Amino acid sequence: MKNKNEYGLIALVALVAGCMSLPSVGPDYKEVTFELPKTSMPDAGMPIDDLNKIGEYKSAEKNDDLRVEITTNEIVSWWSKFNDPLLDNLVTRAVADNRSYLVAQERLTQARWQLFGAYAAFMPKVDGSGNATWTEKGANTPSGAGDKRFGESFTVGFDASWEIDIFGGSRRAAEAAWADAMAAGWGLSDAWVTLTAEVARRYIELRTTQQRIEVARTNLVLQSETYDILKSRLDSGIGDELAVNQSKYVVDQTRARIPQLLAQEEKLKNAIAVLAGEMPGSLHEELSSCPVRDWMVRPMRLSQIPLDMLRSRPDVRKSERQFAAEVARIGVAKSLWYPKLFINGSFGLENLKANHLFERESFFAAIGPSVSWPIFRGGSIYANIKAQEALMHEKCLSYELTLQNAYAEVRDVYAAYTQEYHRHKALKGAVKAAQDAVSISKDLYKNGLRDFTAVIDAQRSLLNLEEELVVSRGEITLNAISLFKALGGGIAQ
Repeated sequence: MKNKNEYGLIALVALVAGCMSLPSVGPDYKEVTFELPKTSMPDAGMPIDDLNKIGEYKSAEKNDDLRVEITTNEIVSWWSKFNDPLLDNLVTRAVADNRSYLVAQERLTQARWQLFGAYAAFMPKVDGSGNATWTEKGANTPSGAGDKRFGESFTVGFDASWEIDIFGGSRRAAEAAWADAMAAGWGLSDAWVTLTAEVARRYIELRTTQQRIEVARTNLVLQSETYDILKSRLDSGIGDELAVNQSKYVVDQTRARIPQLLAQEEKLKNAIAVLAGEMPGSLHEELSSCPVRDWMVRPMRLSQIPLDMLRSRPDVRKSERQFAAEVARIGVAKSLWYPKLFINGSFGLENLKANHLFERESFFAAIGPSVSWPIFRGGSIYANIKAQEALMHEKCLSYELTLQNAYAEVRDVYAAYTQEYHRHKALKGAVKAAQDAVSISKDLYKNGLRDFTAVIDAQRSLLNLEEELVVSRGEITLNAISLFKALGGGIAQ
């Protein structure tokens, strides 16, 4: 037959189990619903040689459009599509040593430990204590009773307290901590996407700048040769002084472009070094030699933007988890309105003599429930709840805004990417015409049919157009990188 203490323990265990299964106060998180507008993508299409009525390039018909469709598989490790071992190596080094990325890793570690700490609220709290006391009370003290008394006592023991989460405050806190940890994880993925895109962007910008330097130097050599011929003829008494001076300022204009481009090259090399986790200047030798190649990948198309693809972007998922965390914290705030149930206990040893402290008769123990209920707090709990609800609405709006911006970013970048192919095709035709114009103008000048101004204009136009063509090729690649990033490409594995 069970005694009263045993029945009390059984009732206590049943109470704890029942409380843990109760619903939590505060709202439950619900996914925000969105719907993308049923509009076509801003696709300029692949340009062909045929022109429309207003003189723009027509786009390839659907059956002749040879662009590859962008899918989820297409955006995983997208930088490998450039087939550049140095770029692959830079991305690997950046992920291992970039300081901003390492900061994001530490934030994830912090969030995980905070999650661990949140779950500790479900466990009992046990504190150990011990003391030894020697007392002396004189005859004139109230407890001395006319005699001088001495005393001593020794105690060792443990005090335990266990909050039974009746209304779910601790459960909501753990729910919020879990959402925060997931947000930190998506923050790390977002840092990965941003880092890989930034490494590739700076790398392509560097190669484009180096190609622009090469174009300027090539034109400088050709223009200098023309100047030397004219100067030699003038020195021989058969030249044209005006033509010599015209040629001279064209040469100097071209020469003046190069220092700015060299400064830009240095800046980009240093930026790449920092992204790779290195000190500026340490990668100059690796980055100085520009391969003779084009980094344009096969043209791509995007028929539509699935909502799930946008939701899978790390920054969108991070914002969504931050919103979920604030929803859970409303429950934490509301739980302060309700009573808290604790199971308290203590046990230990206590004796007036140190040598008898560890005997059976020195043992003491106590266990029992207690309740704490805030009756009046001057409205602070209510104010905290309302503030938390406002914060939840703020995070909800931030989540919606993040998704809107993600959709706008994809559309903006895709429009720029497809339109740049039309610009690139027009520039190719312009460069060919400018090259012919330089050759023809020189022949006309030699035969005395045109003055040297025609040569000057042709050479200047050729330099500008060749540089624009190089920039356009780089811009197509940069837009492709931005498109991969906008689609959440290259998430860390």
